[in-house]
Amino acid sequence: MSAFARLLTHAQRQFAEDRATAMVVTFLAMGALFYPALDRVLNLGTLDDMFPIVTYVLLALGLNIVVGFAGLLDLGYAAFFAIGAYTIAILTSPSSPFVDRLPFDLNFWTSLVLAFFVTALFGVILGAPTLRLRGDYLAIVTLGFGEIVPIVARNANTITKGEQGLNAIDRPVLFGLEFGGNSVRWWYLLMVTGVLIIFMARRMRDSRLGRAWMAMREDEIAASSMGIDLVKTKLLAFALGASFSGLAGVIFASRYSFANPSQFEFSTSVLLLSMVILGGLGNIWGVIVGGLLLGIFDRILAARITEWLESLAETTGLSFLSVDLTSYRFGIFGLTLVVMMLLRPEGILPSAQHRAELHAETTDGGEKIDDTLYDARGTPA
Repeated sequence: MSAFARLLTHAQRQFAEDRATAMVVTFLAMGALFYPALDRVLNLGTLDDMFPIVTYVLLALGLNIVVGFAGLLDLGYAAFFAIGAYTIAILTSPSSPFVDRLPFDLNFWTSLVLAFFVTALFGVILGAPTLRLRGDYLAIVTLGFGEIVPIVARNANTITKGEQGLNAIDRPVLFGLEFGGNSVRWWYLLMVTGVLIIFMARRMRDSRLGRAWMAMREDEIAASSMGIDLVKTKLLAFALGASFSGLAGVIFASRYSFANPSQFEFSTSVLLLSMVILGGLGNIWGVIVGGLLLGIFDRILAARITEWLESLAETTGLSFLSVDLTSYRFGIFGLTLVVMMLLRPEGILPSAQHRAELHAETTDGGEKIDDTLYDARGTPA
């Protein structure tokens, strides 16, 4: 194949990928803007159900920095979610022993800013002992951290009230508008936070730091030999990924006005990692799509399909149709990931780099493209 034909094929593929991404972004933007109105007009009654789903998508965007950009497998990401939630709970809940001792009152907005830096600090604390670890060993350490945080929250009764949890957490007031239980206002707060996280993630991905993350993800030894400071790069990945989780944790705890250790179990970390893998490692828009698909099934479709199957079983007399999908949702997640790894390991909407790593470039006819470097005269270099 000539050099011109190879260039034309690559340009066509790039154009198709860019067009698909533009369509996805447009659909997500329109859905985010008009979903509350659509939910009200169609009487879907799913706006409250969508709140935790979108919160988990924001968490997945933060995890994508650690796993997708930097290539650091983190199985304890829910710990930062818990730290963010408990930050606002400890600072604003009347049941917290610290509220009366503070020289001034803290509200939702100050807690949101503080949680950003507090979770970033804990990200550095987690990252420091893992600087020499890779792969499975790194996953084990992060898994341990993810288990330690809920256990500490469960047993530190004087601070977190243990299993009882902290309630009456402060809710935001903006320009005199109290959010309270207004689902629409909470929805748009999530959307604004999501836009901020997406903007920051894209800027970091395209920056010198983002290129260092990706170089480290491909080969740490080669990255180090090229002058990349692995210590600084890893710590920044953990810190920035954790800080996004802290923002989501504050909003989540404030929305439900409650923080309890059972909200931040290991299953949350597994669900978030599944969202990143399903959507596409390293691709912001892919992570959003994967997060919405898994979240909607987990929170909405599983229960409704179960009700439909039970009704069908009663009508037809076929008792084997009565299956509670909510009890098997983690099995369904696992099966979905297995199928994805076999058929499309790069995810639904992968980044160009990750897709190139997992698939050899081929022509439309299946012929492998010659990737030999050529000089200006067309002869092999």
